[in-house]
Amino acid sequence: MNDVYILGIESSCDDTSAAVLRNGVLLSNVTASQEVHKAYGGVVPELASRAHQQNVVPVVDQALKRAGIEKEQLSAIAFTRGPGLMGSLLVGVSFAKGMARSLGIPLIDVNHLQGHVMAHFIKESDDDHSAPPLPFICLLVSGGNSQIVKVNAYNDMQVLGQTIDDAAGEAIDKCSKVMGLGYPGGPIIDRLARQGNPHAYKFAEPHIPGLNYSFSGLKTSFLYSLREWIKDDPDFIEHHKEDLAASLEYTIVDILLKKLRLAVKQTNIKHVAVAGGVSANNGLRNAFHEHAEKYGWTIYIPKFSYTTDNAAMIGITGYYKYLDNDYCSIDKPAFSKVTFQ
Repeated sequence: MNDVYILGIESSCDDTSAAVLRNGVLLSNVTASQEVHKAYGGVVPELASRAHQQNVVPVVDQALKRAGIEKEQLSAIAFTRGPGLMGSLLVGVSFAKGMARSLGIPLIDVNHLQGHVMAHFIKESDDDHSAPPLPFICLLVSGGNSQIVKVNAYNDMQVLGQTIDDAAGEAIDKCSKVMGLGYPGGPIIDRLARQGNPHAYKFAEPHIPGLNYSFSGLKTSFLYSLREWIKDDPDFIEHHKEDLAASLEYTIVDILLKKLRLAVKQTNIKHVAVAGGVSANNGLRNAFHEHAEKYGWTIYIPKFSYTTDNAAMIGITGYYKYLDNDYCSIDKPAFSKVTFQ
């Protein structure tokens, strides 16, 4: 059988990424991040799409060069069709369509959320067997999504619970912004939390039935608590930022894992994975290890490079879809909002 080369393209938010895989094994994964948003304390959609336009050609070119192949050797092009920022998505979608048409090869659309879960199936060598066995439970946590997914197959993912308002990553970013710590908040809170006391402060935890999440009440509780403390000490944040970060992180991880424990109990599936940008958080990773020991879970935590938005996860999903001849017609539009189709 001929080698299958898949080019993956990811442009759903503020990272332009391209990856090349041969028979499911990663050959290259190149990402250009955008610094321009830091000054605004969040992603500015118009600036993001312009930066994608500047980055997409050099990033794809680098991915092909590092993989050591010519574009003519590609079997198919996989791209993120959604969900994400529409302007950002359109750059990647349009580029993928044009390139696939010019090379006369199939086009494969990938759901961004499915891609995050499929990051666990990226192989770094032919004898890499680190992927979780099916079915498994996956906690998918990122800036825009927080959900518990039962993964029956690469193309059969069932959402057991999800956030009814804000996502965990968004809550971290907003609370970081309220504290004046900068953007993106995730890495800043993570770093400070390592030096603080996680039990220094208590914040409201929501009581949502079933396996769904809510983080808007936590944000409000955090904001109102800060306001009260600042009345007594205008420099309260500066004096207590490590403890604040640790307590915030502890509360969010606690909310996430309470529901995850319930999902594991209900399904009796003890192979448990985590995916998405927030899976880079050390507090969450440590809690996963503690749960594995305490509850007998077998856990799967992706490498840091596969937690944030990257094209390797799009490429591996595309590879599985290619094997099933599950292609995308050129007239399919990008979509900004959806969970799993």
